[in-house]
Amino acid sequence: MNSILWNKAEKTFDLFHLHPITMQLEQGSIMGLIGENGSGKTTLIKLALNLLPLTSGEIKIFGLDSVQKETEIKQRIGFVPDENIFYEMFTLRDVNKIISKLYRNWQEKTFFHYLERFQIPIKEPIKSFSMGMKKKVAITSALSHEAEILLLDEPMNGLDPVARAEVRDILQEFVETESHSVLLSSHITEDLEKISDYITLIEKGNMVFSENKDDILQNYGIASFSKMDFKEINKKDYISFRENAFGYQVLVKDTKEFLRKYDGAMIDKASLEEIMVFYHRR
Repeated sequence: MNSILWNKAEKTFDLFHLHPITMQLEQGSIMGLIGENGSGKTTLIKLALNLLPLTSGEIKIFGLDSVQKETEIKQRIGFVPDENIFYEMFTLRDVNKIISKLYRNWQEKTFFHYLERFQIPIKEPIKSFSMGMKKKVAITSALSHEAEILLLDEPMNGLDPVARAEVRDILQEFVETESHSVLLSSHITEDLEKISDYITLIEKGNMVFSENKDDILQNYGIASFSKMDFKEINKKDYISFRENAFGYQVLVKDTKEFLRKYDGAMIDKASLEEIMVFYHRR
């Protein structure tokens, strides 16, 4: 079952075009969303939340139209935006009182449980919090009203490695029931490699791929060649290349097929970060 289905979802601005995208967030899974700044990741999330109107296409969430059933859908979604959304003079007791009036299934006990788990002081004003602490508050709020889907836009920004590991654990706990789903946009591809089931790459408003993470890491590779040998490689057999002091490296989509054609080539596994960078070079 699909938690969210983007069906030819398109958005046109004066200076940016998110081309029609068809992708789906499967129930019980974590999808990592990667791409450079300005590629369209945040736009994709905001379209699902109806914070931006679609130019064309449609988005179904829980099988419901994201525009017609917006109010009902948002009761079942937890959202963490890239920027701080809380009034700086509020304490977390204030936040609890206000948000409890917005969600019919608000769980005060859960809210304070996660604050304690994150070691966030509840009596101090939010203005005294670090960027990482504000992110933890936003994540806590998203987890505290029995949401079935989490849409997280750069939730790891400002978090130290220990806090990031804690958030990864919480997200994996969240999807253990197989009825919850997470869409996680992040520049920290190391986190996505550890917890994502699927990866979607957005590049300059286009979806490059949306595939199983293990398949991506298994199939993609980086082959190295001397400057002389590089001239013999067909351009159709790699995504893009980069030059270094020793020669050239190319990103290939299917390492087994590439090795069948170029027997003896030196090839290493490609990380998500390297895949993203090579696609950008293309």
